[in-house]
Amino acid sequence: MQARFGLDGKTALVTGASAGLGVHFARTLADAGADVIVAARRTEALAALVAELTGNGHKAEALTLDVSSSASIEAAADTIGSVDILVNNAGVVRDKPALSQTEEDWDAVVDTDLKGVFLMAKAAAEGMKARGTGGSIINIASILGLRQAGNVVPYAVSKAGVIQLTKALALEWARFGIRVNAIAPGYIGTDLNTDFRDSDAGKALIKRIPQRRLGDLQDLDGPLLLLASQAGAYMTGSVIVADGGHLVSTL
Repeated sequence: MQARFGLDGKTALVTGASAGLGVHFARTLADAGADVIVAARRTEALAALVAELTGNGHKAEALTLDVSSSASIEAAADTIGSVDILVNNAGVVRDKPALSQTEEDWDAVVDTDLKGVFLMAKAAAEGMKARGTGGSIINIASILGLRQAGNVVPYAVSKAGVIQLTKALALEWARFGIRVNAIAPGYIGTDLNTDFRDSDAGKALIKRIPQRRLGDLQDLDGPLLLLASQAGAYMTGSVIVADGGHLVSTL
């Protein structure tokens, strides 16, 4: 059973790998045996992560990449098209009321969080199809693609789009052996939101989560490895929610 979750001989690319979830996903995939390509715009952060992973005996390399730019993706097409596993994790958010969101805010979020997912998936799938090897594309959505919250309209719309995009691509690419699935995390505790977690607003949020806690980064390891490995070979078009029951909480 353990071998079915193993990723020996596979190459995985993680976008948005300069911080937060992306760093953790890269570490998890490397620990499972994959060679890892970490991609983001911040080269110094990528270099530090590569140094950490290689220092721990893993094979890793950095790729400076802006997923919102088709030119940036085209320049890296050979690398993107060589992978067996793509984790579409890059994302941004603009936290302000809808009436204060500008066209620039909308474009910045949608271009990264939705268009970037499509462009990266397409570039990876072209290589997977050409090699005839199939592969796994994992899109990082959010429970905000399935439920509402204030002040994040472009983000919520983008994540809803990612969920529908996942299903549409799964339908088209199944014939090529390419699986396309999504993970929809709830609120995950990281070093970046410690202050919020300890605030009155954070404590009120936690009370609305049936498990009465924010998620840990490790809570996403199971869904990630399931979808990346042969253990999830019969899964495509699936959306795995990991949110402590938040979506099924009472009104």
